[in-house]
Amino acid sequence: MRALVFEQFKTMPTLKEVERPTPGPGEVLLKVAGAGACHSDVGIFHDFESDPTGLMAPPFILGHENSGWVEETGPGVTGVEKGAAYLCYGPIGCGRCPACSRGQDTYCHDPASVGYLANGIGRDGGMAEYMTVPARNLVPLGDADPIDAAPLADAGLTPYHAIKRALPYLQGGGKSALVIGLGGLGMIGVQILKALTGATVIATDMKPEAMAEAEKYGAVTVPGGEGQVERIREISGGRGVNAVFDFVGVDPTMALAAGVVAQQGALTVVGIGGGTYAWNFFGLPYEVNFSSTYWGTIEELHQVVAMYRAGQIVPSVERFSLDNVLDAYQKMMDGKLFGRAVVVPHQ
Repeated sequence: MRALVFEQFKTMPTLKEVERPTPGPGEVLLKVAGAGACHSDVGIFHDFESDPTGLMAPPFILGHENSGWVEETGPGVTGVEKGAAYLCYGPIGCGRCPACSRGQDTYCHDPASVGYLANGIGRDGGMAEYMTVPARNLVPLGDADPIDAAPLADAGLTPYHAIKRALPYLQGGGKSALVIGLGGLGMIGVQILKALTGATVIATDMKPEAMAEAEKYGAVTVPGGEGQVERIREISGGRGVNAVFDFVGVDPTMALAAGVVAQQGALTVVGIGGGTYAWNFFGLPYEVNFSSTYWGTIEELHQVVAMYRAGQIVPSVERFSLDNVLDAYQKMMDGKLFGRAVVVPHQ
């Protein structure tokens, strides 16, 4: 079968022929419907000089946002319908620690015993015609479109988890939330906030077309540049934003978040842009919850799929064939991608 293989750091991955995998005990073989291309992939093959975790040494097949149809089941697998469509929960933990028992494999206590982090991050992922995945990690999609659903495994789950943690800060009337960065995650974040809260949702980005799209989902938009902080604070009633979500994570966006968050508000850095913020006691309003977050739980992915099936989340997707997978990543790296690129291997 064909697959996009990450073979060396600081090097573009290679589309090549590899052997079709066989599901082991507790696993299923999926015929891949869609595989989302993520900036995290670019970080792996383009930005890193070496493995910063010890758990994603090449070679392996990229792709951690995956959906597909069950083609074959491995020994011991029951309760999975062959031919049915499923979304894959990407992280794979030890399955024994307290975090894994909660379905929060992202925070596994013993990842070294697993040897990898997730499908597509240390273990073969979904940028291929077929992939194997633990049956436990499957979330049924029913009759929902599995191709457009693929990005929800990260671009839906990650903002959902971050927003869910901050919901107490958005309870009651007159609340506001800010989404910084309207890429794949931020755009879905706007939709989740509108569906789960009554807060005024403010969104900001450097791209006018992205802000226009966010306005369709009910966001009030503010362009970057001069007067950005003042305009956001004005929309929030002058007291600042109750919950800020930075989906970029570079120095300027973190400074913006700190400049507009309200006293006793929440500031969550979701994007992994590598930025820093020099905290000091008087640099933020009092009692701001300044935190980071990473991915989410398998239970939350079930909830994300329920929102998708109800029409509360509509991913913005640009489809690519497997032959054009490198074009998808290049377009992303050039900043020319709107929404999420999804590779469709059997197109």
